[in-house]
This record gives sequence, C-alpha cells and structure tokens, in this order.
Amino acid sequence: MFFEDLFRLRTVCYICEIPYKLILSILKRFFKDTLIYGFAAVLPKAINVLLVKLHTSTLTTSEYSINTSFYVWAAYFNIVLTYGMETAFFRFFNAEKNKEKVVATSFISVFISTLLALLVLLFFRQELSSILGFSNTTYLSLLIWIAILDTLVVIPFAYLRVTGASLKYTLFRVLNISIYAFFNLLFLWFLPQLENIPELLKSAYNPLFKEQSIFMANVIASAITFICVIPILLKFKFDFDKQVFKKMLKYSWPIMVAGLAYTTNENLDKLLLESWLGKSVMGAYAGAYKISVIMSLFILAFRLGAEPFFFNHATTKNAPKTYALILKWFVIVGAIFVLVIVCFLEHIAHLFLGNEAYFKALSIVPIILIANLFLGIYNNLSIWYKLTDKTHYGMYISIFGALVTVVLLYIFIPSNGFIGAAWATLGAYFSMTVISYLLGQKIYPVPYDLKRIGWYLFASCGFSSLSFLKFQGNFAYNILLISIFLLLTYVLERKELNRFISKQKQPN
Repeated sequence: MFFEDLFRLRTVCYICEIPYKLILSILKRFFKDTLIYGFAAVLPKAINVLLVKLHTSTLTTSEYSINTSFYVWAAYFNIVLTYGMETAFFRFFNAEKNKEKVVATSFISVFISTLLALLVLLFFRQELSSILGFSNTTYLSLLIWIAILDTLVVIPFAYLRVTGASLKYTLFRVLNISIYAFFNLLFLWFLPQLENIPELLKSAYNPLFKEQSIFMANVIASAITFICVIPILLKFKFDFDKQVFKKMLKYSWPIMVAGLAYTTNENLDKLLLESWLGKSVMGAYAGAYKISVIMSLFILAFRLGAEPFFFNHATTKNAPKTYALILKWFVIVGAIFVLVIVCFLEHIAHLFLGNEAYFKALSIVPIILIANLFLGIYNNLSIWYKLTDKTHYGMYISIFGALVTVVLLYIFIPSNGFIGAAWATLGAYFSMTVISYLLGQKIYPVPYDLKRIGWYLFASCGFSSLSFLKFQGNFAYNILLISIFLLLTYVLERKELNRFISKQKQPN
C-alpha cells in the first residue's frame, strides 16, 4: 500500500501531463513486480549479510581473503558462461512473435556452451588453479561446479520472471539461500562443537580448511536448485533457431564484455589489495565492504523489477516521463539509505562483523555506499541503449569504467592504501553515470529532473560526511541529521503531496 499511495500522485500526472489512470496502472504493476522480485533478491542478500558475522567470526582476515578471491573469480566465470543471454532473452522474448523459439534457442545455446566449458575447465584445472592463485585445486573444482550449476538455471529463472511467475521464482531463490545458510551453520557452527563428526559429512567438511566448507555449502545449494528447475526445462520445446540465435548473440556479446568490465570495477580492487598489501589487509577491506551490501539490496531489488518493466513499456507514449519519475524516487530512497547506514555505521559494524580486526577498514564504507548509489543511477540510465538495441554503447562505457578503475587503483593504492581502492570505485561509477547520461540524452531523451536529483545526492553526501567525521556513535545528533534530511525532502515535494491530498478529497 505504501508504494501504491506514494506513486498514486495525481499531481505528478498533472505536472507531467500524463493520463492519471495510465500512469497509475503502469506504476502499480512496476512496484508490485519490484516488491516480489525484491523479496527474491533482498532475502538472499540479507541472509548473506547475516552470514558475514558467522564468516568473520570464524575466519581470520587472511582466510576471509581466500573466500573473497573465490567469489571474485566466480563472478567472472558466471559472466563468461552466460555471455549476456539473460538480457538478450528479455529483449527478444517480447520482440519475437514465436516466443517458444526464443526460450528454446537461448537455453540450448547456454546448455551446450556450459557443457563444453565444464569439460575444458576440468581438464585444465591444475593449470588454472596456479593462474588464479588457488593453493588448493579442490577450490577450483568447487568453483567450476558452482558456476556451471548457476549458469544452467539462468534461462529458466528468466522465463519465470518474464512470464509473470514471480512467486515461483521467489520460492526457488529463497530455497537456494536457505540451503546455503543451513549448511554454513552446520559446517562452521554446529559441527565444530562435536567431538565426533558423522561419517556422512566427513567428505564435505574439513575443519582444517574452514573456507572450503562455505564453498561446499554453495555447491549443495546450487545442485538442489538446478534439480528443482528441471520440471520447467522439460516444458520447453527444444527447437533451436539459428536466425534467432544469431540475433541474440549479436545483442548479447557486448553485454558480456560490459559485464566483465563491471566485475572488474567491483572486484579488481580486492585482487590487487591481496597482491600488494597482503591477505590480512584485503580480508579486512572485503569484510568492511560487505556492509555496503545493505545498499546494494535496494539497488538489486529495483533492477530485478525494473528491467522487465522497462522492456514491456518501452513502446508506450509516456515511457520517458515515467522513467524520469522512477529515477527521481530511486535517488530519493537511495540517498536516505546512504545517510541512515552512515549515521549508524558503528552499530551496524558491531552487528554484522564478528571480529574487530575488520573494523580498521570501516572508513571505506561511506565512499562505497555513494559509489553503489551512482551504480544504481547508471543502471537506470542504461535503459536507453538496451531499448534502442545499442548495447555496444554499454560495452564501451563499461570498458571505460574498467580502465578508470585500473588507472585509479594503480595511482591511489600505493599512496593511500585500501582507502584509495574505495575512491577508485567511486571514480569509476561516477564517470560511467555522467557518460551514460550525456549519450542517452542524444539517442533516447528522458526528461530527468537533474536539479532535484543533484540536490538529493549533494545533501546525502554532505550529511553523511558530517556524521562520519564529527558524530560517529552520537545517536542524538545522527537522528537529528536524518530528521533534517527527511524534512528538507518533504519541503521539496510538499507541493506535489498537498495537491495529491486535495485531489483525493475531491469526489471522483
């Protein structure tokens, strides 16, 4: 009801000259999907955040760096193995008349390429382990199986999303994270308390390599999830269409390159920190970095609901004005998220980090939060090249962002340590946002309210800096800062809200 009431603003429709019933129906559907998909995205991420305390309590900073490196490489593997076919699936499912061919073609292509990748990766796992820096070959084998199983469910999950089966999609996602969390607790908390480990679990649990237990939990969760989607796969008519595949591949490969660049933006800092400053520093940095996941929960939930929505409503007359309105409210809510997290950072750190050895890197959190907010803005802006089939622009922008990341990391880390890595991340996402906006306004103009958006970003950054530098741990002053920000937000939006209230009082 909150989102329905919030966006059921007749005054917004009046200002934008958009028919009231039209925008209401569009936005109701958008936020309904966002809430459902948001639950599917936020709950797994939230459980992962809660598991951070288990991991940081159990693993030393050096051991945590191994866990971090593992999932950095897992991210690269997933990008390559899916090669942009998920986004291509959304694009062509709505564009092609024969939707069954799109479903079958996309899954068959991913299935065959995944099997080939499995054979190659397992055959060269000794060499790859050395290249990727794994001292234990078992780690790479587990990584390969996780990547393979997660790739095979991408198209079935996309099919559930695009056909409106959001509840089933949510069920599978929640099942996956629940199994993962269960085995994390079993391996890292329950079994270490036992004197005799059950024979059945000895092959999966090794007390000398605690980080390996996390990887095993992931393999089990991914395998069970894949088994659950097999009934969906059996419904597909396996009719591969070469023409559809060529069009999808042409559309998807730039997305893959962009994904690799994005993963570099997100994770190269951790790999370089481990190489230059050691595993302990990288582990502390990665642990503190996890606090920013709270912000990414909001961004991910928004993206999962937004991407299908943007494609489904791309041909409507008032689409650009609707997109502008959505971005404005995204920034408002995102700015509030940033401020609240920074104001209560000390409390959040004690809540989520189980060892004070990780606290030395807390200074990166405000910077990473702002960087993630710009990433969310960029994701919203990027709809222009997806809707116009100019995905190569997304590739170019992401490559540029990756180059900015590399340059700034090599400049900042030697002189500023891990805080320099955080500034490099912010610099990359800010530059990508600016470039995407400038290009997008030339190709697919959207009337974004830059003054209001700029104000919310400036105020959130200013208030957050004041809180972190002057009022850390001061509950009263931080509550005051949040209250002032909310009051200023209300003042800026009060005309719209007052008109909405007066309109509601009028008879229909």
